[in-house]
Amino acid sequence: MRILSGIQPSGALHLGNYFGMMRPAIELQEQGEAFYFIADYHSMTSVFDAEERRQNTLDVALDFLACGLDPERCVFFKQSDVPEHTELAWLLTTLTPMGLLERCVSYKDKVARGLSPNHGLFAYPVLMAADILIYDSNVVPVGKDQKQHIEVTRDVAMKFNQLYGECFVLPEPQIRGDVAVVPGTDGQKMSKSYDNTINIFGDEKRLKKRIMSLVMDSRGMEEPKPDADQNIAIQLLKLVAPEGVAQECEDQLRAGGYGYGTLKKSLFEHYWECFREQRQKRSELAANLDYVDSILAEGADKARAVARPVLKRARVACGLE
Repeated sequence: MRILSGIQPSGALHLGNYFGMMRPAIELQEQGEAFYFIADYHSMTSVFDAEERRQNTLDVALDFLACGLDPERCVFFKQSDVPEHTELAWLLTTLTPMGLLERCVSYKDKVARGLSPNHGLFAYPVLMAADILIYDSNVVPVGKDQKQHIEVTRDVAMKFNQLYGECFVLPEPQIRGDVAVVPGTDGQKMSKSYDNTINIFGDEKRLKKRIMSLVMDSRGMEEPKPDADQNIAIQLLKLVAPEGVAQECEDQLRAGGYGYGTLKKSLFEHYWECFREQRQKRSELAANLDYVDSILAEGADKARAVARPVLKRARVACGLE
């Protein structure tokens, strides 16, 4: 089984990234041949500062490695170091129906929120399809909001196969429904676009302030809260605290006499402890950037060794060779 997943270097990684994509990806590296990439080409649809992109890309590499990605058990690389991605994207673009892209919920949502509808944003699913197909990927772990893009990938691959003959493997999405959507500080899905994130790494005081700013209702401490399972802090505790802690806090909320401030403080303490080892490892990696660069370079070499024959197969199929 070959597994493929990527993450954009568009800002500091947060709990939504970790539980929705990073941790499932790290677990999957034990179950098959895993290819994980930093999607720096994709970041160009929303990040327009070169130095910011370089720093974000480094931060993603440090974060992923600190959280348990093992370069001995997977192929870890930068998307831009494997030019086969963009060449295949053009081959796929020539037969991708406009209507298929116009129906993509992610594109419509970003435009509705005021992002400039540039061609890169519109054609994002085609490059994503190339990312997946160039490695004959069988399994693509994604959040619920990305499931449609895997369906687009399958549609485009089938169209290519029908037109030029069998060429591409059809991938399957793998969605962890229990943590695919992590709530942000305002109750919406945690996303950098909504400015409601809680970062994995960062300054302790700033992160504590972020968690203490979680949006709650106006009910007083003594009031019972029968809907405690819907509380943002409870939902996050289920992710970062030892088993049983979230249920105990939830029961106290339901009974009344348990304040939101105490709940948030408990959430911060468990969150901070949850990533203690990762913070230490990240500091060690940041002090040895040559090692990090060598991992990405070696990963790109391994990725290209797989991508080249797939691209050649596609070029021959459509008459470019």
